Amino acid sequence: MSDSQSLGWIVPDWPAPPWVCSVVTTRCGGVSAEPYSSFNLAEHVGDDPFAVAHNRKCLNERFKLPSPPRWLNQVHGIDVVDAALIKPGCIADASHSDQAGAVCAVLTADCLPVLLCHRERMHVAAAHAGWRGLAQGVLASAVHAMQVPPGQIMAWLGPAIGPSVFEVGEEVYRAFTEQNPAWREAFKPTLAGRWLADLYQLARWQLHKLGVTAVYGGHWCTYTDAQRFYSYRRDGVTGRMASLIWMKSQ
Repeated sequence: MSDSQSLGWIVPDWPAPPWVCSVVTTRCGGVSAEPYSSFNLAEHVGDDPFAVAHNRKCLNERFKLPSPPRWLNQVHGIDVVDAALIKPGCIADASHSDQAGAVCAVLTADCLPVLLCHRERMHVAAAHAGWRGLAQGVLASAVHAMQVPPGQIMAWLGPAIGPSVFEVGEEVYRAFTEQNPAWREAFKPTLAGRWLADLYQLARWQLHKLGVTAVYGGHWCTYTDAQRFYSYRRDGVTGRMASLIWMKSQ
């Protein structure tokens, strides 16, 4: 399966079991007006609520979702919740499920969405991994919540801000390198005394450290591809894409 089926969505290209379904939306194909044009799926960014509701309805219909996505109130933390227990306003940055039909979802616009699935069993997860979440251990929380040997998990890294433009300060550099000096390799110094950070590489290293060695995706840049992606760093006021994963009944 191609991971760039159209401007309107991305189908992850990974060897997930046949009962695992996953998709990532882009900014294309909805009804939201500027600066949210056009397929914004977030209610908290100032968009017209009716436009967001329409886009979410189209999302459900376009991908024939078995149930509405279990949306989270994301706070750049490390909490993980069972998708079956999510209620409106649930504060968490990742969800997991071992039940067919529950749609795990995260919203992003530069932060890294990470989808997880078991190689053979019914279990999936979705995590919102910006630099704060990565530094604090959101991927470890998501992997541990699945309660299976990490070597049986595969991961897919979705669209995020790329390493050539993600400029950060000393606090971000220290947040990672004080945990593991080897992670300095994910940072390049700038002439202005700041750093260019590679979220994809940091996520890969963290997953490998956890024992998740089958890692796919991770080659987009939300900041530089304004036609396809929202970017908070680029635009400030903007919409959000959704990364979704769920399971069909075997």
